[in-house]
Amino acid sequence: MEENSNSKHSSFWGIMVIAGTVIGGGMFALPVDLAGAWFFWGAFILIISWFSMLHSGLLLLEANLNYPVGSSFNTITKDLIGNKWNVISGATVAFVLYILTYAYISANGAIISETISMHSDGHVNPRIIGVCTALFVATVLWFSSLAASRITSLFLGIKILAFVIVFGSLFFQVDYSILSGVSGVNEESRSFFPYIFMAIPVCLASFGFHGNIPSLIICYGKKKDKLIKSVVLGSFLALVVYLFWLYCTMGNIPRESFKGIIASGGNVDALVGSFLGTNQSGVIEFCLLVFSNLAVASSFFGVTLGLFDFLADLFKFDNSHSGRFKTVMLTFLPPTVLYLLFPNGFIYGIGGAGLCATIWAVIIPAVLALKSRQKFPNQMFTVWGGRIIPAVVIIFGIIVIFCWFGNVLNILPKLV
Repeated sequence: MEENSNSKHSSFWGIMVIAGTVIGGGMFALPVDLAGAWFFWGAFILIISWFSMLHSGLLLLEANLNYPVGSSFNTITKDLIGNKWNVISGATVAFVLYILTYAYISANGAIISETISMHSDGHVNPRIIGVCTALFVATVLWFSSLAASRITSLFLGIKILAFVIVFGSLFFQVDYSILSGVSGVNEESRSFFPYIFMAIPVCLASFGFHGNIPSLIICYGKKKDKLIKSVVLGSFLALVVYLFWLYCTMGNIPRESFKGIIASGGNVDALVGSFLGTNQSGVIEFCLLVFSNLAVASSFFGVTLGLFDFLADLFKFDNSHSGRFKTVMLTFLPPTVLYLLFPNGFIYGIGGAGLCATIWAVIIPAVLALKSRQKFPNQMFTVWGGRIIPAVVIIFGIIVIFCWFGNVLNILPKLV
């Protein structure tokens, strides 16, 4: 039922899995959360976040390659830094992946129901759509993790094509006065720098591919060149797309207009609706809807694949029909129930994931890499920079934690 590790997969497949996981829900949260900082400061903090998350992912890969294929975060953490930290990291991993799964169920329900209502006279309850998409993805994962990865790659290919069509057009419509943030903005709102701190946790969560590293190792084995290329180029592709996305959104939608998007909850359908209000052609509108639907769907597949593999390793479920069914139930049932209770949690989910992701996807990978260098002095891969890179990554993680609490406690300025 489930394929064995296959080293014949090209690096392109791994790049698509990483990029497909990253380019999704976070993409729609970024313009909303970076609206205060606006384009130039937003691009700056996005690049800093990418650099830090890329290297934390490589540090996790460094530690992971010292263990048998199929070993997850849980197995590695327990061996290198003890059961206490393993419990803490395991809880944060589970929370992040669960809350992102919940966020993507919410986003899928919102954007698909909005698409249906735009092209028909009827209205479909977003909760029904969200549950149906969760059931579909669960069925695919029960059948095969590799099938889920290939669907993610397919979605990413179509998504990039739609992205090029839509934002290739919007690129030439960018108004520099809007992009620079001076159009229709009062003097009190022209200070951008203070707003970057509230956006840092979301920027971090928008580069969350770490849960897919064990899945890549399962498919590639210990072909480190392919693994490194997948992580580096996949995340870099996501960065380029994000920057282009910010350029087009913030060059077409005035900064003041984002206040209304934020007030409406900041969900995916609100941002897409603002784009559709800029009088685009029918083809552009269609491609925008295709892109927005597939952007969320591809990240949904990627995140749930990582959660599936994590839970299978944690509970030692095998790859039989019954074993995979148990893993699927644990993967999808809790976030689906949460979604039915609180259906509009996309932005809150992405933001909340940023805090816990700081622990398991930033700080702990740096600690794991340092410990693995002590335990395995002749390991097959070591991230460049010696102890400097782990230190930089840990410092970045600490800054993110302070920013998250500053945002929650309403200490940091917000665009309202």
